Amino acid sequence: MNSSNTPQAFVSRWRGSGLTERASAQSHFIDLCRLLDVAAPTDEDRTGDSYSFEKGAQMRGGGQGWADVWKRGHFAWEYKGPGRDLERAYDQLLRYREALENPPLLVVSDIETIQLHTNFTNSRKVVHTWMLDDLLDPTQLERLRWLWTKPEKFRSRQTTEAITEEAARNFATLADLLRQAGHNPERAARFLIRLLFCLFAEDVRLLPEGLFTRLLSATRNDPAAFTAQLRQLFGTMSRGGYFGVDRIPTINGGLFDDDDVLPLPHEALGLLQAVARLDWAAIEPAIFGTLFERSLDPAKRAQLGAHYTARADILLIVEPVLMAPLRRRWEEVRHAAQGKIDERQAMDDSRSIQMSQHDRDVNTRKRKSLTDEIVALLRDFVNEIVAVRVLDPACGSGNFLYVALQQLHNLEKEVIQFAADSASVRFFPEVGPQQVHGIEINEYAHELAQTTIWIGHIQWLRDNGYGTPSEPILKPIQTIHQMDAILDYDEAGNPVEPAWPPADVIIGNPPFLGDRKMRRELGDRYVDDIRDLYNRLPSSSDLVTYWFERARALIEQGEVERAGLLATQAIRGGSNRVVLERIKETGDIFWAEADRNWILNGANVHVSMVGFDGGDESRRVLDGEPANVINPDLTSSVADLTLAEKLIENFNLSFIGTQKSGPFDLSDEQAQEMLSMTGNPNGAPNSDVIKPWINATDITQHPR
Repeated sequence: MNSSNTPQAFVSRWRGSGLTERASAQSHFIDLCRLLDVAAPTDEDRTGDSYSFEKGAQMRGGGQGWADVWKRGHFAWEYKGPGRDLERAYDQLLRYREALENPPLLVVSDIETIQLHTNFTNSRKVVHTWMLDDLLDPTQLERLRWLWTKPEKFRSRQTTEAITEEAARNFATLADLLRQAGHNPERAARFLIRLLFCLFAEDVRLLPEGLFTRLLSATRNDPAAFTAQLRQLFGTMSRGGYFGVDRIPTINGGLFDDDDVLPLPHEALGLLQAVARLDWAAIEPAIFGTLFERSLDPAKRAQLGAHYTARADILLIVEPVLMAPLRRRWEEVRHAAQGKIDERQAMDDSRSIQMSQHDRDVNTRKRKSLTDEIVALLRDFVNEIVAVRVLDPACGSGNFLYVALQQLHNLEKEVIQFAADSASVRFFPEVGPQQVHGIEINEYAHELAQTTIWIGHIQWLRDNGYGTPSEPILKPIQTIHQMDAILDYDEAGNPVEPAWPPADVIIGNPPFLGDRKMRRELGDRYVDDIRDLYNRLPSSSDLVTYWFERARALIEQGEVERAGLLATQAIRGGSNRVVLERIKETGDIFWAEADRNWILNGANVHVSMVGFDGGDESRRVLDGEPANVINPDLTSSVADLTLAEKLIENFNLSFIGTQKSGPFDLSDEQAQEMLSMTGNPNGAPNSDVIKPWINATDITQHPR
C-alpha cells in the first residue's frame, strides 16, 4: 500500500468533504477500493454485467438509476451528499432491490458514514456502521472488506422463525402467570396482544425508539407504577399525543380503544423485560399468529412446541388459486406496455434524423401520448390488484390471509417498479388489509388475526421502503368476523347457512374432524342441524366438506370466482367424495395435490388440496404436473373410476371387515416385545389379541 492509499490519507482526504453526491460518489468508491485492495467496477468488469456504477441508469423512461454501485451477489450501494438522510437512501434501495437481483447487502453512505443493512432471506436483519475514524482500525477495515470477499459473514445466525418461536414461548409463560392470577382468559389474551404490538411498534419506530423498554427499566421493581404508566401509554396510543416528552402517533384501530391494563407481578415484569430485548421487527407473521394463539388459548397450550404450517406450505394454495390468474394478466399488461415503450423508443431514435420543427412538435406530442397510455395501462392493472377480495372462512390467526396480502403487495410492487422505470411515474402502494376477509369462531384467534394482518402490512411497507401507514396507524378491520362459518339460526331458531363476506377468491384450511368424532366434539344438536341443513351431502360426510360445499355454491351462484381449500385425504373417497363430484357437476377442479404432508395441531398428517372454479380455468395441474382432467378422486386417468358401477354378481361375496375407531396402535417394537412374553394367568398367548392391522390404503398405496 503506497502512502496515498493509507487509512490516514483516506480519512484526511474525505473528512469534511463539501463535494456533492454526484461529484464525490464514484471517486470515493474507487478510493475505498484502493484502500481495501479490492477491484473497482471498471477494473473487474468492463461490461458492467455483474459489477458496475450507476446500475439501472439506462431506464426505459430515462429516469434516475437504481443504485450508484452494484455487485452481483454482494451489494447494492447508494450515496447521498454529506449530512443527507441515509434512511431515504436505504428506502430507495429497498424499493428497487428486486430489480437489482435482491443483493444480500444494502449499503448507504454520505461519505463520512458507511451503513450496511443485511438483506438475507429468513435471517434477522442487522445494521453495521463505519465512521471515517473506524477505517483507521485494521479490524474494521477487514470487516468492511468482507462486502467484496465474504458477504455471508454478515448473515445473522438468528432466523426469523427462531425469534418468533422464542417470543411465543415467553408469551406463553406470561399467559400462564395471568391465568394463575385468576384473570379472565379473553381479557388476558387481549392485554397480551396489546403488549406484543407495543414491542413490535417500538422496534419498527412506530413508537419512539426504546420507549417501551425504557418504561420497563424505570418501573422494573415497581409493578404498580408500571401498571399506571402502561395505562397512560395505552390511552395515548388510542388518541395520539404526548407521553412524557415523546409524541405518540394515533394507533387505535380497535386494539387500543380503551386503556385497560392487567397488573403484572415482579416475575412477569422481569420476563417482559427479557422479551423486549428480542428483535420484534423480525418476527414472522406467517407463523407467529399460530404460535401466539397456542400460547393464549389454554386448549392449545400443549401444542406450543409442536410444528406449525410454514409460509412455503401456505403458498402451495395461494399461488395457483389467487396469484396465477393475476400473474397471467400482468404478463398481458406488461406485453402491451412494452409494445408502446418500443414504439416510443423508435420515435426517440428518429429524432436524430433532421426534421422540421413541426415534425418535432408532432413527435413530442405522440411521445407524451404513448407515455400517458403506458401509465393508464399500469394504473388500471394496479386498480385490478387493489380490487381483489380474498376470504378465508376458517382463518384462525390469519396466516393464510397474511401470505395472500403479502403476495398481492409483491405483485403491485412489480407494477410500481415497471411504471417508474418505463414512465418515470411513481405509484404509492394501495394494496392493504381492507382486501382480506376472514371468518373465525375462536375468540383468541379472531383478535389475533387482525393484529397479524396489520403487523404483516406494516412490516411489508417498512421492509420495502414505503414508510408507515398514515394515522391512525391501525385502521379498524371490519373484515374479520367472529362467527360460525357453516351454521347459523334465524329468529325462529331454525338452522340456516350463514352469509359469507363478499369475495373473489376463497382460500383456507378448514377444520379437519371426521364423521365419527363430530358428535363427541360438537354435540348432537349441532351435528343434526348441520346435516339437515346440508342434506345435499351424505350424512356421514366429514366436517371439512361443508366448507367445500359452501364455496362451491357461491361459485355456482357467480358470487365467487375461485376457491382453494385443504381437506384430509378422506375427501377423495367414500361419502366425502360426493362434495368433489358436486364441484365437477357445477364447475371444475383445476388444481390439486392429492397427497401432501401437512401440519395439523402440531402433528404431521397427509392432506389433499383442491383448487376449483366454475369451469373457466383452462389449465389443470395435478401434483405439480399438467393434466387434461382432474377426477373427483383426484386422479387424472381418462377412465374415471369414480363412475364405476357396483356389480350385482358381487353382492354378499365380501364384508367390510374390521374398522379401527380409535387410536389403539402398538409400534412394531412394542408388539414384538408383548408377543414374546409368557406367563398369562389364563395360559393364552398374547398373539390372541395382538394382530397386524392394515387396510386398503396399505395395499393400494404405500404400507404405513
